[in-house]
Formats: sequence, C-alpha cells, structure tokens
Amino acid sequence: MPRLLILACSATKRPDPDRIPAFARYDGPLWRTLRAADPDGRRARVAFLSAHYGFRDAATPIADYDARLTRDLADRMIAGGVTTRWPRPPSPRRPDTCGIHAGAEIAGLARHGAEPFAEIALVGGRLYVEVMHALVRGFVEMGCVRRDARVSVINGPIGRMRQDLRSWLCEASGLAGGRP
Repeated sequence: MPRLLILACSATKRPDPDRIPAFARYDGPLWRTLRAADPDGRRARVAFLSAHYGFRDAATPIADYDARLTRDLADRMIAGGVTTRWPRPPSPRRPDTCGIHAGAEIAGLARHGAEPFAEIALVGGRLYVEVMHALVRGFVEMGCVRRDARVSVINGPIGRMRQDLRSWLCEASGLAGGRP
C-alpha cells in the first residue's frame, strides 16, 4: 500500500554551502526522528512543504534558506493550489518560470498516478497542515491520491509529534525501533 509522508520544513538546517537533499538539509527534531525511524526510506515516500520551496520530494537538493510560513503566504499557497510554482519569481515583472509546481512533484512521487497513495501523514504546525490539506484535495483530483485514502494529521507538542511520527512510520512494517 503506497504511503506518503508530508513533513513541514525545519528552521534548523545543516549549513552546508552546496545544495543537498532536503532529507539531509533539514535537521529539526521531526526530521531527525524520520531519519532514525526510516533511514532507508522504505516505510513511506517523503515530501516536504516549505515556505520557500513549496511542496517537494524530500530527495530534492535544496540550498540553505530562511523563510517562515505566514498566514498570508499560506493563503497564497492554498489559492495557488497544485499548479503554482514555488519558489516564486524574484520579481512579479519576471516570467513565471521559477520553481516547480506541487502537481509535478506528486505526479513523480505517485508514478504519474500508477501508484496513487492510499495512506498519508501530514506533519507540522497548524498553517503547514492547512496548506497540506488543500494540496491533498488537489492531489486526489489529479488521481495521485486515492479518494478513500487514510489521512493522519500529526500536530501538537513536539515530543508528542515525534512519538506519533515514529508510530506512523513503524505501522508500515509492524516494526518498532530506532531512536527518537
């Protein structure tokens, strides 16, 4: 059963000067829990939601950056849906050829609809989860997420989120293990 984990980005990042995969760049507690519980990426496909990069596959090489998701930005992401490119162009007068749209990313993760996701975990703060829900609705319309997909929301105090993330990941194989 194809599973998708959508994890909010992290303010804590490895400061490597070059672009590195988001899976390695983000270094907050949830990302450390993910790497400990699923070091080989076998329990779920992983994507992230970033105030700068939008929705991307966690294997995507990204540069170090500093951006926060605000109410205004979340509203713009929701309004833009799965077809708005992130990051946005540096100037509104420039052509909209920057970034990638969420629809292209989910299509790749779901093997262009051949393997629609049946189970999803949305992990992050309130605004991130709000944007994630909106994107998932678009992914369903695209055929990349099943209409009857089980969607779990992991939100709350960080210790509880780490525990719930580990539990969700370990459900995939019935295994417990690794360190938080």
